[in-house]
Amino acid sequence: MRIGEALRLEWTDIDFETNTITLNNPEKNGLCRKSKISSKLTAMLNALPKIHKRVFGSAKVSSVAQNFCLQRKKAAAKLQNPRLQRIRFHTLRHWKATMEYHKTKDILHVMKLLGHRRIENTLIYTQLVEFETDDYHSATAETIEEAKKLVETGFEYVCTHERYMLFKKRK
Repeated sequence: MRIGEALRLEWTDIDFETNTITLNNPEKNGLCRKSKISSKLTAMLNALPKIHKRVFGSAKVSSVAQNFCLQRKKAAAKLQNPRLQRIRFHTLRHWKATMEYHKTKDILHVMKLLGHRRIENTLIYTQLVEFETDDYHSATAETIEEAKKLVETGFEYVCTHERYMLFKKRK
């Protein structure tokens, strides 16, 4: 979601039972949408103080953007990577759209995810990058519990060989 949309989230927009956020107040004439979130993010949000109607209180876009720039500058200096200075908050939205398209090859799914009304807007976000390598991390599991943990951390089931289940995840 956009930064302004996130700042307008209300506690009633979060369903802690189903790990979903409903965006009822989109920007730029976008569509309302519901997004699945991780249980880790749900727990982090649930730990925030609930003293305001809005999740992030009365925070303003300008102050959040200022803090983002400060944290980005610190990270760039610490990691000695000046390219981090080029990342904007909105860059993360482009990255998510690009990765989701690469994963699903479904532009309509990405359009719905971003809340766009027109496919042309989604095409701007979805950088149709040629990924040069198909490098993967691989893992094996012998039990259902091990397999479940791998799936929960983003691994994808490939096949079973003898008593081992094989999984992969893009690097």
